[in-house]
Amino acid sequence: QSDPASQRLTWNKPPKSVLVIKKIRDASLLQPFKELCIFLTEVKNMIVYVEKKVLEDPAISDENFGAITKKFCVFREDLDDISNRVDFIICLGGDGTLLYASSLFQESVPPVMAFHLGSLGFLTPFKFDTYQSQVTQIIEGNAAIVLRSRLKVRVLKETWEKKARVDEKGLILTNGDVESSRKAMQYQVLNEVVVDRGPSSYLSNVDLFLDGHLITTVQGDGVIVSTPTGSTAYAVAAGASMIHPNVPAIMITPICPHSLSFRPIVVPAGVELKIMLSRDARNTAWVSFDGRKRQEICHGDSITITTSCFPLPSICFRDPVNDWFESLAECLHWNVRKKQNYLSSEDEEF
Repeated sequence: QSDPASQRLTWNKPPKSVLVIKKIRDASLLQPFKELCIFLTEVKNMIVYVEKKVLEDPAISDENFGAITKKFCVFREDLDDISNRVDFIICLGGDGTLLYASSLFQESVPPVMAFHLGSLGFLTPFKFDTYQSQVTQIIEGNAAIVLRSRLKVRVLKETWEKKARVDEKGLILTNGDVESSRKAMQYQVLNEVVVDRGPSSYLSNVDLFLDGHLITTVQGDGVIVSTPTGSTAYAVAAGASMIHPNVPAIMITPICPHSLSFRPIVVPAGVELKIMLSRDARNTAWVSFDGRKRQEICHGDSITITTSCFPLPSICFRDPVNDWFESLAECLHWNVRKKQNYLSSEDEEF
């Protein structure tokens, strides 16, 4: 019986458009980026989407490539919605490039093919040397994919404003009373949500709720709530276990807890987590989402975390299991040890 999280890539109709994401300000990626874009437009006759700030790099604009760039569809982050225009995504860079690709799609994400051209490369299984044959296989639908779960994060911020009224002469009058209003923001997170103490020297002091029940108060540098994909990122550095991306789960990992017994825990993917400042917290906390959108969390604010309905389909080099263990060995040197010598029969006598 096949794992429901492991799928084969199949196209209802041949893909026509591709989003190419390149790590910004990295000169070593200019040549691979140009080669790939020429191959996609000239050989495969595909519509190529590229971010505006990528093409603003002066090093890109040479005479030969300039004619190709005129065929691109250019978009800007936070301004243009390309969610229904792209058939699949190609990333050139490291793991951060894949995280950035995830942030561009707040709902359904096209399949992502990630080439390892960065520093770590845990989430980028493809080598660029044979990109033409590999891209051709993807266009033909010959590949395995793993559905990497994401977190849906809702931040509710409470703001206080002075009550005011306008008198007959048009003057704004206040009597010192204040009224509260709430502002909600939502994010899709591939790796982790990190709540930490920020610039304060005090311990962070936040309450952690699971399905409405207070399960613990985190007193330390902070807490990491991660997906299985994120378990090999910040979480593993903080002492967590590594979870295969096919496992439906959410991991909760304290950061330097002031306790000898606070171990990382794994909870079912279907729960709702809520994080709030404790009533007696001495300072505010700070939150970030895959290392971005960092903001302050004050008393009355809340962070609600559930498993998203929109996973990221990551295209595998071979298959989900082999790719994951290959990354553990290559990137994190998991269980690397000098082999024990063989014991001969003569040695056993002693």
